[in-house]
Amino acid sequence: MHALAGLATPRPLTTAYTISLGTPAAMADAATRAGDRLLLKIKLGGDGDPARIRAVRRAVPRAELIVDANESWRPEQLAENMTACAQAGVTLIEQPLPAGADDALATSPRPIPVCADESVHDRASLGRLQGKYDAVNIKLDKAGGLTEALALKAEAERRGLAIMVGCMVGTSLAMAPAVLVAQGARVVDLDGPLLLAKDRADGLRYEASLVHPASPALWG
Repeated sequence: MHALAGLATPRPLTTAYTISLGTPAAMADAATRAGDRLLLKIKLGGDGDPARIRAVRRAVPRAELIVDANESWRPEQLAENMTACAQAGVTLIEQPLPAGADDALATSPRPIPVCADESVHDRASLGRLQGKYDAVNIKLDKAGGLTEALALKAEAERRGLAIMVGCMVGTSLAMAPAVLVAQGARVVDLDGPLLLAKDRADGLRYEASLVHPASPALWG
């Protein structure tokens, strides 16, 4: 598939592992159990987020942390929540404000790069991000497939945006083309199969923090 798409041979990638939203203590416990992973994605939810991110950072002082706020913050929370994330050494914040109601990002200080998720789907979405976002989260489910995802990546990079490649919860077959898009991305979040009770046969190989490219047996 990479040859058909004109891409270089794919390499294993470090993928994030998701820590679900909960109380600070519950999230710290979950982070501790995943503490051997190099990159954790911390789900936040608005009120009480500074306490959550501080608790997680205390639990895993060495892991790289990214945050997914899932459109939950209000403009008046931006300064406090971003400051707490910066103090915790967070390297990226996904979609802090609701899509379509994110204008405050253009006038608020951004001590940490902010990544568009729900605010970007395909190339037609990119014009609305100017001045508000520093990165885009590319998901094949949003873009409509591998062809548009690769085109979106190229156009976003041309505009100076950093690349994150993410996923919905899905099997390895849904992740396989995303691994191709994710080559060279700043952040990779392709842990969908790890959240399932059962994956497809011949699924992707996950080894510690690495996800390996698909085998021919998975592609079919």
